[in-house]
Amino acid sequence: MNSHQLFRRSRIRLALWYAGVMGVILSLSGFGIYRALVQAKWTALEREIESIAGTLHDSLEPILPASEEPTAILQQIFPELCLVGQPCNMSPTLIQRHTTGISDRNTYYIRLFDDQGKLLAFSPNQASHLPQILNPATWQTWRSSDGIRYHQFTTILHSAHAHHMLSKTSSHPSWGYIQIGRTLEPFDAEARRIQWIFAVGFPLVLSLVAISSWWLSGLAMQPIYQSYRQQQQFTANAAHELRSPLASLLANVEAVLRMPQSDWQQIQTMLHTVERQGRRLSQLITDLLLLSSIEQNTSSEQFKPCCLNDLINDLSEEFLELAVASDIKLSSHVPTHLIYVLGHEQQLYRLVSNLIANAIQYTPPGGLISIDLEQRDRTVIVMVKDTGIGIPPSEQPRIFERFYRVNSDRSRKTGGTGLGLAIVQAIAKVHSGQLSVESQLEQGSVFTLKLTALAYG
Repeated sequence: MNSHQLFRRSRIRLALWYAGVMGVILSLSGFGIYRALVQAKWTALEREIESIAGTLHDSLEPILPASEEPTAILQQIFPELCLVGQPCNMSPTLIQRHTTGISDRNTYYIRLFDDQGKLLAFSPNQASHLPQILNPATWQTWRSSDGIRYHQFTTILHSAHAHHMLSKTSSHPSWGYIQIGRTLEPFDAEARRIQWIFAVGFPLVLSLVAISSWWLSGLAMQPIYQSYRQQQQFTANAAHELRSPLASLLANVEAVLRMPQSDWQQIQTMLHTVERQGRRLSQLITDLLLLSSIEQNTSSEQFKPCCLNDLINDLSEEFLELAVASDIKLSSHVPTHLIYVLGHEQQLYRLVSNLIANAIQYTPPGGLISIDLEQRDRTVIVMVKDTGIGIPPSEQPRIFERFYRVNSDRSRKTGGTGLGLAIVQAIAKVHSGQLSVESQLEQGSVFTLKLTALAYG
């Protein structure tokens, strides 16, 4: 399986996980919202029924008779209700409608029972096949033979005489019961409408989630894929860099072994070549290990205050002899007041030394190199300027890559490993610094390092 197929499968799995998790979250959220909406409507419906029942209850109790035969009184109080055993008045007047106190005759119905649970009167629009015997439960929900659901509320009625008797006895006589019920057709229709909205909307939203998951998984895999490609490129470059000196070293060793012992001068020349290639391999391995250690931050040494004045002065003295040998004028400009930063002194030393060595390497004889140190507020600026060959604008974004050389042939002749600026960039990142370059062909380059100053002293 090649790397492209591997990353594609990983992306598919990641997208599926994204879509699956979001699908579960949306499902639970949708179910919770549905239940909350339905429960809110159900609670409002019961409150409405209780409100109507309470209004009727408070209006009826003061005028209820204590008579054993309440039929005549009920006809006067509820002229629109049907009395059991008598024909119904199906066309009540406006005054009769107001007496009952219910505006929606198609939704609500009323039933009255005596204290024995016997049905006395009922609304003409009540559902068919309702039981004639009272069920004293406060709330009841049931379904009629035509499939329509109903919800009803039952409460006790006391007559005015019964209220008077309650003050003389501990018993609680009641006149009877009133039931207020309503059809649940509008409620069920609204619930089904919400269900349809979720049923149609959920697949659409899930499709959008799947598309977003594929896009997000691509974004998530992109830096991993780039890192993998960089690692592959690094491995290939490292193998190439190691193969050349190793091949040269082995060829020289083999030639030395085949030469006669009398030709000592030529043997000595080849041994020097072996030594040079061995040193190059050693330097390359040392730089690789250092770069790996810096990037993984495996150093056990803690950050300490570092004086950049002393560091720049020491490096200027150290590289002065090399600059003179290359016919290059090296100068440094360091302020009198001490400038401190928090970091690894050896790493900062390596950072600046790599920049100076790089400037000397690419500056022709007669050129100038200056090292400037200054502080602006809390920012410390280290600049290494040269009048070298410069870097083409197209190459500048890549100069900090491992093993990348602008002038490969010249770097190999001068012994460069192609890791100098990569090490500089890694050290700058560890110290939360900013490294930038400005360069023009045949005019020179300026490398600028910005660090945070330490309030010291």
